[in-house]
Amino acid sequence: MSEPEVSSYEKLMRELRDASVLSSAGAVLGWDQETMLPPKGTALRADQLAAIGGLVHERFTRPEVGEWLSECEADRALTSDPRTAANLREIRRGYDRAVKLPGSLVREIAQTTALSQQAWRQAREKSDFAAFAPWLSKMFSLSRAKAECYATDVGGSLYDALLDTYEPRASAAELDAVFSELRRKLTPLIAEIAAAGERPRPPVQRAPVPVERQRAFNRRVLGQMGFDFDAGRLDLSAHPFCEGIGPGDTRLTTRFREDDFLDALTSSMHEGGHGLYEQGLPKAEYPGQPLGEAASLGIHESQSRLWENFVGRSHAFWEWALPEARRGLGEALEGVSVEDVYRASNTVRPNLIRVDSDEATYNLHIMLRFDLERALLSGELKPEDLPGVWNERVRQDLGIDVPDDRRGCLQDIHWSMGLVGYFPTYTLGNLFAAQFWKAARAATPDLDDRMRRGDFSALLAWLRENIHRYGQEYTPMELCERATGSRLSAGPFIEYLEGKLRSVYGL
Repeated sequence: MSEPEVSSYEKLMRELRDASVLSSAGAVLGWDQETMLPPKGTALRADQLAAIGGLVHERFTRPEVGEWLSECEADRALTSDPRTAANLREIRRGYDRAVKLPGSLVREIAQTTALSQQAWRQAREKSDFAAFAPWLSKMFSLSRAKAECYATDVGGSLYDALLDTYEPRASAAELDAVFSELRRKLTPLIAEIAAAGERPRPPVQRAPVPVERQRAFNRRVLGQMGFDFDAGRLDLSAHPFCEGIGPGDTRLTTRFREDDFLDALTSSMHEGGHGLYEQGLPKAEYPGQPLGEAASLGIHESQSRLWENFVGRSHAFWEWALPEARRGLGEALEGVSVEDVYRASNTVRPNLIRVDSDEATYNLHIMLRFDLERALLSGELKPEDLPGVWNERVRQDLGIDVPDDRRGCLQDIHWSMGLVGYFPTYTLGNLFAAQFWKAARAATPDLDDRMRRGDFSALLAWLRENIHRYGQEYTPMELCERATGSRLSAGPFIEYLEGKLRSVYGL
């Protein structure tokens, strides 16, 4: 008996599934590199990641993949279904970009990135930018080569070509307009808070908290948020991150300081937001397919910022969380009130470190990186000149001096990984988050009361229904408008921030 004929669509879906299995192996190696890998294993890990990256690229760019895709696009029975049509649209987008990249460049980027990350870690530890500068130059050179392969898709702009990797269909010109509006509205608010005189930050920690106690408390909060530890885990890394390995395997990392339990909590809730999105995507139903993947990094970041800030810095959250923290963290919280920890969580004070910054000044950090990475990519700024330019910009924007490279231009891992065009998605995430939060609150009038009881299920259900389940069925802007009824704007974010901070500071 002859085998039934396999359709082009089935062949294409099998190919995507097989490629995703290979990619997931690379993701496990990448996670291991950040959490477990001994330093002397870096060279081998670079070779391993280069080999896997090359294999994935070669499989996906084979001519028959393009043929199957074209046959599917010509099949009206397939394209008449909106979800299938969206799947094919995004597969085409990914395929057309992938075939523009030579396999040799893909392997070189993967290998150099692994070595560059190790160089960054060592340079950051010693606060020695000069040791990292050659690697920064290599990563931007490779990013430029990649951008040149893509640039014809976005009118020749090298930066837009890389930005499009992370935030589809966005442009630097559009972001400039959004960032300018944000700066115009944030700067007076920050100045008004500074002029009012800083309210003292309440002491929310009176004794060191052992890491194991913090780890248990962080797991408690993540579990309450809805993170499934049977399908994920929480570990340590120098720079917290979330790795969505695949269906049933989402890995979070955080960092701990015995003298500041809030640092680990905000990091864990941030990465937990990413993790909830990864666990909510229909990956098992659409393995390796766009319908099972995140809409964009801006949408991804909206999920992390929503849980970290809109939930984790709210008064309602701390009405539930403080008693839990007292039980878990002990004497460190003796005499601390909900109002104390709420105010401490919402203190506005310019900070050298992006990930430690308050909500009002955070976006100034993103604007700085957005400007400097464009200058580095174009060649206007030489890598060796980065520290001086960085330090001067921090002085202008935040009014503080940078004492060393570790707290300056070496603080972020992103450029060591070649993630050029990635930083703007953080600010887009803040804007998306504010709009989603406003819509979720309108749909769930008793949301604050639920959070006071430690019940976050209604919020997660709203996100699952309106964001997570769609994958890449809609573009980021379409998804935002569909979920909230409005196009993306800075208005809801400014409204939220002003409302909270004016209350905290009595303005």
